[in-house]
Amino acid sequence: MPEPSLPTAIIVIPIVLAMLMVCLVMIKPSILKDGGGQIVGFCALFLLPISVGLMGGIIQSDHATTTEYCLSCHIMDDWGKSLHVDDNEFVPADHFQNYLVSQDRSCYVCHSDQVWYGGITAKIRGLKHVYVQYIGDTPEPKDIKLYEPYNNRECLQCHQDARSYEESRHHRKEADMLTRINTNVLSCMESKCHDIQHNIEELDDYEPDEFWQETTN
Repeated sequence: MPEPSLPTAIIVIPIVLAMLMVCLVMIKPSILKDGGGQIVGFCALFLLPISVGLMGGIIQSDHATTTEYCLSCHIMDDWGKSLHVDDNEFVPADHFQNYLVSQDRSCYVCHSDQVWYGGITAKIRGLKHVYVQYIGDTPEPKDIKLYEPYNNRECLQCHQDARSYEESRHHRKEADMLTRINTNVLSCMESKCHDIQHNIEELDDYEPDEFWQETTN
C-alpha cells in the first residue's frame, strides 16, 4: 500500500482533531460553559471543518489540472490514445512524447487560455464537463469541439522567441508572416501548417504497434 501523500496528511490531521474535539464536547458538554471550552467547541464545529473544506478544495482544484484527471472520463479515452500515436505530425502527440509540455499536466497547459483569468475559465469549463459527464447528455466524441478557435497565444507561450520558431524558414515564407502569426491573424492550427491535432477519427487506421509505449523505470 502506498504511503499517504503530504496533502492527504494535511487534510487528515485536522479531520482527526475535529473528531476528537467533537467527541470531547459530546462526552463532556459542560466544558462549553467556560471560555476555554467554548474555544474548543468553536474549533471543533466551525474552524477545523471550514479549514479542511478549504484545503480539500485547493488540493482537488490542483488535481483537476492533471492529465490523469482530464482523461478519467471514458469519453476522453480517444484523446488520451491520440497522445501516444507514433507519428510526429500529430501536434499533441509530438509535444507529449517529447516532453515539450509537462506530461502530468499536458491537457491543462495547452487548453488553458494564457491570460490572467485563463485558469478560472478552464476550471469553469471543467465543472461543465463534470456536469455533462454525470448529469447531462454526453456527446459523441466526433461532436466534441473547442469552445472557440485555438488561439496562437497558447502556442506562443512556449515557442515565441525560441530560435527554432523565430528562424524557421516555414515561418518566413512571407515578409510579415511572423507578425501575422504572433497576432493570431494567421492561425498555427488552421493554416495547413500544424493542422493535425488529436484527429481521433483517424486512430483506427493505426496498428497497435504504431502507438508509443512509455517505458517504466
